[in-house]
Amino acid sequence: MQGLRDDVYRRPLATALERLGIGPGWTCADVGAGGGDVSVALAEIVGRDGRVYAVDSDPSSRDVVAEAAAAHSQVLAVTQAGEDLRLPEPVDLAFCRFLLMHVLDPLVVLSRMAGATRPGGWVVAQEPITSAGRIDGTPFSMPGARHPDVGALLPALVRDAGLDVVDAWAEAQAGAGPGPVAAYVETLSGVDPGDDPVILPPLVTVLGRVPGA
Repeated sequence: MQGLRDDVYRRPLATALERLGIGPGWTCADVGAGGGDVSVALAEIVGRDGRVYAVDSDPSSRDVVAEAAAAHSQVLAVTQAGEDLRLPEPVDLAFCRFLLMHVLDPLVVLSRMAGATRPGGWVVAQEPITSAGRIDGTPFSMPGARHPDVGALLPALVRDAGLDVVDAWAEAQAGAGPGPVAAYVETLSGVDPGDDPVILPPLVTVLGRVPGA
């Protein structure tokens, strides 16, 4: 599923990183790294002089990230929950995607990310508004997520974490019939939408900056 997610949601990620002006030498944290696709994307941008902490609460993710990032020695896997985030050094960017929808308290995690970021650095969060997605006009549901619509609250949460909201937007792909959108839905839900029209849940991106420089 991770690869399909990267396919259908990679445009918001690329747009966010481009707006930050991220480049060689940056130090980053990918919080809730999962399979490591974002960690690898960051590593390719920051280069050998940069560093990427791939943080996940699941110990098994360490091996998955290590395999995904085998060619990138600047990726360091860290087993840690977002609520307990403590890194060896301040980072230029703390990033999370599809994480806050699952944690107990999204504001606590965002505050930890802000605290791990240097003054003037960036915190970027990307979270869905699940119920705004549609399959043949019927809303998506994700009963296993604690906060399936946390994207709708994301700008306020970033502000409440003590960050300056520099930019925020929402994006969603749509489709009808075979293609990456239908394949993603089938992998996520186990149901092939067939030729039904699909609008994926909008992914809200918020760029927050730590006050000071």
